[in-house]
Amino acid sequence: MKPNNKFDELKSIISELREKCPWDKKQTFSSLRRLTVEEVYELSEEIINKKHSGIEEEVGDLLLHVMLYSQIGEEHNKFDIYSIIEKLISKLKRRHPHIYENKQDLTKEEVESNWEKIKKTEKNIETTLGNIPKSIPPMIKAMRIQEKVKSVGFDWDETSQVIEKIKEEFNEVKEEIKKLNNDKKIKNEIGDLMFSVINLARFIGIDPEESLERTNIKFINRFNEMERKIQIDRKNLKDMSLKEMDRYWEKSKKKNEEQ
Repeated sequence: MKPNNKFDELKSIISELREKCPWDKKQTFSSLRRLTVEEVYELSEEIINKKHSGIEEEVGDLLLHVMLYSQIGEEHNKFDIYSIIEKLISKLKRRHPHIYENKQDLTKEEVESNWEKIKKTEKNIETTLGNIPKSIPPMIKAMRIQEKVKSVGFDWDETSQVIEKIKEEFNEVKEEIKKLNNDKKIKNEIGDLMFSVINLARFIGIDPEESLERTNIKFINRFNEMERKIQIDRKNLKDMSLKEMDRYWEKSKKKNEEQ
């Protein structure tokens, strides 16, 4: 069948690649899994960098993976791209009753709460946290936990309360470190501290993972600049004292802030 639009053309190309290309032919759900995760992180990086051309390309790469999964499902007579789209349309309409059934003006928070209630009913989930994926990264998992308990009203009232909780957890970390005899307790307290910091970010509407990644990028840029200046001065980083390195660090930090 001759493609009559770009979507049909893409579907036709994916089918042809699965038939003729040695690499595409060998792909399975399992082999694509890791690659899909990498593509999500590459998209995340482009979003942080605010590069629209990069975002466009990475979204395309993700679409490629969606089409490959769909094609493999079709080959095994399990599902295809059209059944996927049909189920998605149905889900979106079910979970937005304020738009497609009883039209209502809801707040963002009310929409999120309704979404969780409908999801729990659909999946026969008996507990608020019964549908947290086990394999997602810990920071994202912490965010999802906090968002879900918020949907049932388990949340702070004021930002100052969250900040006080962070201070409390930080003091508990210091107390356990002083004892120097229980790594498990120190790990637990550091985990509590990190959970509280993530909670603060979530509470004030900041994505903690994006914040951390911005700091990672900033640190890499500053350290590279510091190292470059040290090499220009014909010095060896490994032979320098921390005090000497700190002077170079402050210079690179200042230049980084000016850019």
